[in-house]
Order: sequence, then C-alpha cells, then structure tokens
Amino acid sequence: MPCWTDLTTPDVAAAKEFYASLLGWTYADTEDEYGGYAIAQVDGAAAAGIRPLPPSAPPAWTLYLASDDVDATAAAASGHGGTVHLPPGDVGALGRMGIAADPTGAVFGVWQAGEHIGAEVVNQAGALTWDDLRSPDPDTARAFYTAVFSYRTDPLPDAGPDYATFSLPGERAPLGGMGGMMGAAAQPAHWLVYFGVVHADAAVTAAEQGGGKVLARDLDTPYGRMAALADPAGAAFMVIEPSGSQQPDRSG
Repeated sequence: MPCWTDLTTPDVAAAKEFYASLLGWTYADTEDEYGGYAIAQVDGAAAAGIRPLPPSAPPAWTLYLASDDVDATAAAASGHGGTVHLPPGDVGALGRMGIAADPTGAVFGVWQAGEHIGAEVVNQAGALTWDDLRSPDPDTARAFYTAVFSYRTDPLPDAGPDYATFSLPGERAPLGGMGGMMGAAAQPAHWLVYFGVVHADAAVTAAEQGGGKVLARDLDTPYGRMAALADPAGAAFMVIEPSGSQQPDRSG
C-alpha cells in the first residue's frame, strides 16, 4: 500500500519553512545522520520526508509503495515494462528502498520497512490523505501496477471515464486512484500526493504568502474542497479539506 512520500528540493531549509507554515509540520532532528534528510511530523508522528535534490532531478514529491521484498518488486517492475532508476539499497536500519518508473514514465518509490515503517499518521490535517496517478496512458499504467502489486481497480465515475481507484485484493478500502492527465497534458506522467488541511482556502493563502504558486483553486468535489499547489521550488501537490462522510475510507 502507499506508505510514505518525500520531497526532493534544492533548498531543504526553505522547504521546511514553507510546509511548516502551510501544513503545521514540525521536524525530527535526523538530517545529519541521513545526509540532510528531514522527517516532517504531525503531533510528533512521522508524516513525510524532505531531502536534498539529487543531481539532474527536478523538485518533486515521490510516492512510495510498501513491499516485503523490494528486490523482487524491482525485478517485477523491470519484467513488466518499467524502469528501475535507483536499484534497491539499504537506508541504514530504517529499511530498504528503490526508485522505479512505470511504462508511461511515472516515477515511484518502493519501501521495505525496517525500523521505519513509513507514515505514522494519515487521513488528517497535515498528513497524506490521497494519491493518484496522472498518466497519458492510464490503461497501460493500471495493467503494470496490477501485475507488479496485484491491485484491483474499480471505476470511479465521479472522477471521469478514465479514472479508477486501486485496492489490495480482498479489501474494500481504496488506496488511491489512477487516471488520465486531467488537464495537465503538458506534464509527464506522475504520481500526485494530497495532504489534508482544515481549510482549503486558508491553505491557498498560506501557499501564496510563502512563495508558492496556485495551480488551481476552488475545486469543489464530492470528497471535499481541493486546490492544486506548487511550492517555491516548483514541486506540485494537492491539498484537500475533506467533506467528512463523503471522503473515501482508506483506514481498512
């Protein structure tokens, strides 16, 4: 299941300040031990990561999918038309990770937990609440993730004819969605992460005041009021003010 997300950015200190103002994050002191990697927290629980930008990589949020065997998952990704960008390797005692892209080009991470299981808080303000794939070829992408992770996909008509949720076999709770580009045709395929906020309009104002950019505002949906934002370095993400009972249940 989606278990973690982290930001690659050219200025970790500036990103920490921006997201602290926007999402109320505080940070665990792990940067020196793990090469500048910061753990963002909500009420003392790990919510996301912020790390220095690797050479030639654009600022972006990366979604990680959990695996019991990241090496086997990397092999399966290659075998089903994906590309392994970062071969599996250990991150100290925290776990083992790899980075890959699906056949349509969307980059994602794979995480095999050690001491760090991933997000300790979800589905509330400041935490990851949803994720979806934006792809120019969603059918090919869905076939890939179904083959590699054994997902079940179910159409979600409210989100458009080419959008579907994905779930683990035998479970009802959706883990996220996969669909077309939804008006972002000029961008490459990508995973998009959503963070919960108490008030979407206030989050938009905070993003603007912090040097971010509003990509789309006033997005009222059956699942809550949303906005598409980019941080000062250009990394895109969504915020959502859930509508309560209409929000898809990811608790299992």
